[in-house]
Amino acid sequence: MDTIKPTKIGKTFNDRLTSAELGKLWATYMGNSMSTCILSYFLQHVEDSEIKKLVENAAFLSEEFQSMIKEIFIKEHIPVPHGFTKEDVNLKAPKLFEDEFYVHYLKYAAKAGMSIYNVAVPLMYREDVRDFYLYCMDATMKLMEQINSILMDKRLIIKPPIIPIPEGVKIARSDYLKGLIEKARPLHALEITHLYDNIESNVTSKALIMAFRQVAKMEKVREVFKKGEDLTTRAVERYMTKLHEDHLPAPSFLDHLVTTSTVSPFSDKLMLFHKVDMFSMKIRAFGNSVAVNGRHDLALLYGKSLTNIFKFVDDASQLMMKNGWMEVPPEAVDRENLALKGKPNQ
Repeated sequence: MDTIKPTKIGKTFNDRLTSAELGKLWATYMGNSMSTCILSYFLQHVEDSEIKKLVENAAFLSEEFQSMIKEIFIKEHIPVPHGFTKEDVNLKAPKLFEDEFYVHYLKYAAKAGMSIYNVAVPLMYREDVRDFYLYCMDATMKLMEQINSILMDKRLIIKPPIIPIPEGVKIARSDYLKGLIEKARPLHALEITHLYDNIESNVTSKALIMAFRQVAKMEKVREVFKKGEDLTTRAVERYMTKLHEDHLPAPSFLDHLVTTSTVSPFSDKLMLFHKVDMFSMKIRAFGNSVAVNGRHDLALLYGKSLTNIFKFVDDASQLMMKNGWMEVPPEAVDRENLALKGKPNQ
C-alpha cells in the first residue's frame, strides 16, 4: 500500500522509552502476533480473489508492525513478548468461515487497531515510536478504505441510516434527556451512529465467539465463550430495537457465515486472548457512545453492557491466568517489595 514508512526505526536514541511508548508497543506486538496467526489461516481457505488480496494486505501489515516493534525492543534490550506462534494455529484445519466473514472480521480488527493507534499518537515523544504509530494509523486507514469498498461493492453490508436534513437550528428543552419512563424523543445523528457502530462490531464478535465455542477443546473455555455469546446476542438485540423503534435499519447477524467444522484452527489460548482483548476494546467503544449520548434510556443500556463486559473479561482473564496463558505488560517498580528485600534480618 502507498504509505510513508518510518525511517528512524533501528536508529540509536539517547532517551529511553516512556511507559506509554513501552506499553503501547507491547500491546501492539501482542495483538499483531495474534492477527498474524489468524490471517495465515484465513489465507489457506479464501477463494474470492478480491477478498484474498485484502487478507494478504492485512497479513503483510500485521507482520510488518511486529517486525518493526521487535527491532525497537532488541535495540533497547527489552524482552520481546512471546505472543503467539505457529504452535497456536493449525493451517490444516478445515474451513471455519465463509469468505464474506473475512471482510467483516478485518473491519472489526482494523477498528480495534485504530483505537490503539489513535490513543498512542499524542503520547509518543520519541521520534522512531511516533513515526511508527503515524505509519500504523496511515496504513490501517488505507486498509479500512479497501475494506469498506469491498463491503459496498459486493453488497455485504448496509450503510448507516439516512435521516432528514434539519430545517433549521433546534434548541434542546428540559425533556431532551428523558426516555426511561416518559416517551423518548427520536434518536439524534450521533446516537444513531454509535448504535450502528456497536451493532456492526458486535454481530462480527458474536459470530466469531460462536465459532470459537464450536471448536474450543477445553470445556471451561467453551463455557466462558457461551457466556460471551449470550451477552453479545442480548446486547445486539437491544441496540437493534432502539433503531427499529425509530424505523431505522440495522446491520444483520453474521452467524450463517460460520461453517459446521468442529476442528479448531487456533489454540484455546489464542482464542481466549482474542476475546479478552476485543471485549476490552468494547469498553472504549461504549465509553465513546455514552459521551455523545443524550437519552437516559441509552445511558442505562450502555451501562448494562459495560457491566456484562467487565464480568466476561474478568472470568476469561481468570481462566487465562489459571492456565498460565496471560503475559504481563511491562510494570513499574514494586518499591514496597524492594524495601522488604533490603530489610536486614532481625
